[in-house]
Order: sequence, then structure tokens, then C-alpha cells
Amino acid sequence: MGAGHAHKLYRHGHSPVHDLPPHCKLAAVFCFVLVVVCTPREAMWAFGLYAALLAAVAAVARVPAGFLLKRLVVEVPFVAFALLMPFVVPGEQTHVLGVSVSVPGLWGAWNVLAKATLGVAASVLLASTTELRAVLLGLQRLKLPPLLVQIASFMIRYGDVVTDEMRRMSIARRSRGFEARGVRQWRVLATSAGALFIRSYERGERVHLAMVSRGYTGAMPVIDEATATRTQWAYAAALPALALAVCLLGWTL
Repeated sequence: MGAGHAHKLYRHGHSPVHDLPPHCKLAAVFCFVLVVVCTPREAMWAFGLYAALLAAVAAVARVPAGFLLKRLVVEVPFVAFALLMPFVVPGEQTHVLGVSVSVPGLWGAWNVLAKATLGVAASVLLASTTELRAVLLGLQRLKLPPLLVQIASFMIRYGDVVTDEMRRMSIARRSRGFEARGVRQWRVLATSAGALFIRSYERGERVHLAMVSRGYTGAMPVIDEATATRTQWAYAAALPALALAVCLLGWTL
């Protein structure tokens, strides 16, 4: 998979969560999110327990609450959508702080907010304790189609390449006195975008030719084999197993 690739969400550490094999963590997070989605929205206490479980994982992983909360900003679109639901969903009406809102809309908003927040928080914890290279190895270990793993790998690496190219082009424009102040500068920005596309395409062609010349036949060699013991699987399964118990209680109580 090539050299290690750090990302902004990753927080370097040596906690028990960091040390778990990536495919164990991927499976645990997937099962946890699946259980959360299957929980009835009326069992509000269950979502509080799910949050407590994630807080316990964050504590074991030594991920500060501030670090986690800042990265939950990504769910702002879900929050905006949920806040509109009480006003647009038809049904029985009630009054909250003097405002008439829909009861089904309130339940829908709660359902979206609670489940989306927990899912995003679990994903952020996964990203905070797992390097991107390890995530790709985990996906490969979980038998995801190799072509999809390769596409994800190249996408991650080319994202940085394109971003770096954009930064150099921006520096070049500023060094020549260019500042985007209005519509008149859009032509320059459009030309830059076209040049960026051509450069990225040409670089991709060169990289592909270099790979083919080195024996690439459509499959990347596996350098590191990610394995897990029964104990590690048991540790990873603790989160979804406890969440499943809460879910079952939510359906029976």
C-alpha cells in the first residue's frame, strides 16, 4: 500500500484502541452504527447509553472531548435538515416555546440528530485511532473488492497531490500580484482550474506508466498482513455487543 499516510483526523497514540487491528475496528464501528440505526427512536434513554459507550471508548483511546467535538462539525448539514423537520412534516401539532410544530416532525428531528451524531462520533473515533493506510489494509482484510480498495488508496494520495498543486498555483498567482476581488478575476481562476485538471491528468498518466513498467497487472502487492487474535476480536466486539444489549432492551421495555 506504500508509505504510511497521516491525516488530520488521526491522533497519534499507543492506547489499547490504537493497537487493535484495523479490520476489527472497522467491523466494530459498522456493527455499532447498524445497532444504533435499528434502535427505536422512542427509547431516548438508549441513545444516552450509546453516547456513554462512545465516551468510554474515547477515554480508553485517550482522545480528548474537545478534539472529538470539533470534528463533529461535519454533521452540520444533518442538523440543519433536522431543525426544519418540525416545521415541514405534516401531522399533529404541538407548541414548543410558543411556536407551533409537528409532533411527527419533532420525533423525526430527534431520530436524525441522535443517530447521525452517534454515527459521526463513532466514525471520528475510528479515524482518530486508525491511520488511513491501516484503514485500507483493514478494508482489504475484510474482503472488500480489491479494485475499490485501490481506487480509495489512489484517491487519498491524489487528493494531497492535487491540493499541493493548487497551493503552488495560488502562490504563483499571488507572487504576480493577482487577487480575486470580483467577477473580472473569474476568468483567471477558470484558466487555473483547467490547468490544474490537465496537470493532474498528465501526472496520473505518468504514474500509471511507471507502475506498468514495474510489473503492475491490476493488483497491488500486500506488504503488511493485518491479522487479529481472538482476544483482539473480543475487545473490538465489546462495543457493538453492549450496544446490541441496549437495543434489545429498547425494543422490549
